[in-house]
This record gives sequence, C-alpha cells and structure tokens, in this order.
Amino acid sequence: MQEFSVNSSFLYIIALAVIAFVLCQSLFFAIKAYRRGIAVGMDTKTLRRVIISSAVFTIAPAIAILLGVITLSSALGLPLPWLRLSVLGSITYELPAAELAATAAGASMSATITDPRVFSTIAWVMTVGIIPGILIVLFFCKKIRGGVMKVGQKDKKWGEIFMSALFLGMVSAFLGMIFGNIRGGLQGFIPVLVMFCSAAVMIIFGIVVKKKKVKWLENYALPISMIAAMALSIPISNWLGGR
Repeated sequence: MQEFSVNSSFLYIIALAVIAFVLCQSLFFAIKAYRRGIAVGMDTKTLRRVIISSAVFTIAPAIAILLGVITLSSALGLPLPWLRLSVLGSITYELPAAELAATAAGASMSATITDPRVFSTIAWVMTVGIIPGILIVLFFCKKIRGGVMKVGQKDKKWGEIFMSALFLGMVSAFLGMIFGNIRGGLQGFIPVLVMFCSAAVMIIFGIVVKKKKVKWLENYALPISMIAAMALSIPISNWLGGR
C-alpha cells in the first residue's frame, strides 16, 4: 500500500484543475467586462488605468493569502491550502477550522499530517464548515444588508457602533483560541504576545494613515502586520522556551 503524502501528485492535479478553472472563469468575465466597457463608450485609456490600479491593489490581499498558504502548508502540505485559499477560504477561517478538526482527531497542526483519515477529516471540516456562509450570502445577504443600511440611515452614529460591534464580536470568537492556550507554563503566552505585537503594528499603521493621510498604506497594513508578527514569534518563542 502506497504511503499517504499531503504533497502527493494526485492532490496537486486536483488543486491545479480547480484553480485553472477559476482562472479561466475570471479571465472570461474580465474580457466580457472590458468589451462591455468599450461598447458603452468608455475610453480605452480609462479602462487600462482601472485594470492596472485594480491589479496593483490585489497585491496586498495576495500577500496575506500567501502567508496563509505557508502557515497551513507545514501541516497540510501545499495543494490543499493552495486550493482553499486561492478559491474560497481565508486564513481567519481555515486555520481555526483545521486546528479544531486536528485536535478532535487527536492530531496537531504543529507537525505534518501523515494519517489520511485525519487529513480527510480536516479537509471535510474546512469544506463543510464554510458552506453555511455561502448559502447565507446567496439567500439572505440582500435582507441583511438592507437591515444594516436602515440602521445607518436612521442614525449614523448607531450604525457605526453596530458595525463596530459586529467586527468586535468576530474578533472575540478568535480570542478564545489564543487565550485558551494559557494553561501552565510560559509557552502558553506565546500566541498572546504575538497577537499584541501584530496589533501594535496595525495601530502604528493606523496612526500613520490617519495623521499622514497615506491612504494606500491601508491595503498593506494587514499583510505587513502578519509578517511582522510571524517574524517576532521566533524571538518570543525562544525567550519563553517554546519551539
């Protein structure tokens, strides 16, 4: 029986096939949109400028996606994270889902998954867990957006508070995973300190954007803060005796 590998050729073929399909789909709609712009009388220079500016501003989220792929690839190999994060998922969902599934299966994301049953469990959890979000957007997004817009139209201040509360609620859901590791020993504080370092970098970027009016920096604040946190996690782990 052939030994299971998270980087097997079969998984690469599946990932390449799906990603190629998505790329072809994107290219198809990009060409259709360009031709439609020409048909309605838009200037070609304007269209090219929009294409170039859009391409430039996709670099920032692409960096964050690449970091997510690198983070997950140590345990799940390259094909699955590459497929997930290139098409649908985000690191804020994929990593917690993978960790929870691995823990439930008696494995750990700190080492490469070698058991095909554990790998398939993680893949199924990551896939099935995100389906409700897709269905909610498909069937209820219009109603939810309408309700949020009504709150903002009636009272702008309360609308801003409501959106901030939703965002903080999402952040709070991930804090349990971070602070839940504090169970004896200094090693449990490693993710907490890394989180604070990342938050500090984001605050610095926020101040620079607000005070210096450097709007373009907003798109790069997240990936740079992630890179900074990953880099700082090394000395923090060595300091607290982690691995």
